[in-house]
This record gives sequence, structure tokens and C-alpha cells, in this order.
Amino acid sequence: MSVAAPPLFCGVDVGASATKLVLIDGTGEARSRVVRPSGVDYSATAAGCLAEALERAGAGRDAVARVVSTGYGRHNVEFRDGSMTEIHCHGLGCYHHFPLAQTVIDIGGQDNKVIRLAAGGQRVDFKMNRKCAAGTGAFLEEMALRLAIDPAQMNGLAAGAAEAVRLNSFCTVFAKTEILAHLRRGVDVASLVKGAFLSVINRVTEMDPLQGEVVLSGGVVAHNPVIAEILAEQLGRPVRVPPWPQFAGALGAALTALKQAAPAS
Repeated sequence: MSVAAPPLFCGVDVGASATKLVLIDGTGEARSRVVRPSGVDYSATAAGCLAEALERAGAGRDAVARVVSTGYGRHNVEFRDGSMTEIHCHGLGCYHHFPLAQTVIDIGGQDNKVIRLAAGGQRVDFKMNRKCAAGTGAFLEEMALRLAIDPAQMNGLAAGAAEAVRLNSFCTVFAKTEILAHLRRGVDVASLVKGAFLSVINRVTEMDPLQGEVVLSGGVVAHNPVIAEILAEQLGRPVRVPPWPQFAGALGAALTALKQAAPAS
């Protein structure tokens, strides 16, 4: 007589730039993670992520007990059993790694979020930047384009820069004009890249004073860990970064699925 495999719980975070999916087991441990560009067909991308994650986990579709989606395209996940907001899932994903009162900063491709959690994990407050690209991954991509570098080079350049050139404008259009003026004066690219990262941080600190423990998450931080170092310098204290920071929202969605599937006590 065969024994059924332990159930898995799925979280899908469909962002405007990337789709992240996490499969966890009943203990909350991740069995597999997948990230793909979201593209133009969010539904197909999410389905592709699930298929790849199941293959990596060595499991079939019937092993997934529940699926919760989150993110910009959460309603496009056709195989979802439920959905939750990004605020809820990012907060829960970070709290899973750091169970204490904290301010979560999620820097994404198209927006950023500041989420304050109490010591028990309850959300106290949150703020979002949706009005423009300032302080987001899109801003950094535009800066890389203007500097004629691959975005993948930015972290290394900033880490090796002696100083950061401050950009006076949060606006992407005006900042690009500033970049051109600095290049004309012969300012080195590394200092400008570090200045672009500093501009992202300044946009966040303008939104919130960032009191207490600060936790950074999101794809921008995953690809550019130097941001955590720059923010720590600005705050004068260490900041925390969870393992796999790009998957914090997907993990929070998977943990929600696990909780929702648990029998009522």
C-alpha cells in the first residue's frame, strides 16, 4: 500500500516585472522556488512557474493542497484557491524569518512599499509609492540605460565607488538630465551608480522615518545587495535582509495557503 506524499502549499507573487513562486511543506520549509519575467501573459507565466517548481520538488500537481496568489497580477493566476494583498504577504514573508517588530521595505520593479509590523506580526501601518518610477527598479533600469551599462553591473560598480554623487531629483526624467550633466563634467560612472542607489533609498526614507528594526526585501535588493549597506550607513545601524529576498511575497502567500488549509481548532 503506497503512502501519500506530504502536501505542499504554493504562493505565487505576480509582479509587473517578475513572477515568483514558492512551494513549501507543512513545516513552512521551502521545497522549491522559481522566478521568471512576468511578460505579457501573466496567467501563462504563473502556470509555467508552477510546472517548473513541481519538477524541481519532484512532485505532481495533486501534491499541492492550496494555492494563494499575490502581487500586481494575482487575479490572473487561474489555478489559485485564494488571493491576498502584497502588503499582507510581504509582511508575513519577512516576519517568518525575523519574528520581531520591524519596518519592512520592499523595493520592486514598479513600486515600493513600507510596512510596519508589531512584535506579534500584526500590521500597524503601510505606505506605497505608486505615482511614479522614483525609488523603484524601473528608475535604476533607466539610470543604467542612460549610463550605457548592463543593470547587472550596477551592484559591483556601486560597491567599488569611493563616494556617491547625490541626485537632486527623484523624478526619473530630471535625474537622467542630471546624469548627463555629471557625465559631461567627467564624473565617474561608479559614483553615479552609487548615487542612483542613494536616490532610491532617499525616496524611501522620505516616505517613512524607518524606526526600529528595518528589513529589506524585493528583487531590487536581491540583485543589488549593496543597497542594504548604503541604507545601513544612512541609518547608522544594521538592516536585515531575509534569505531569498525576492521571494518574500511569494513565501508569505505560501504561508497563508498553509494557514488557510489547516483544520479549524
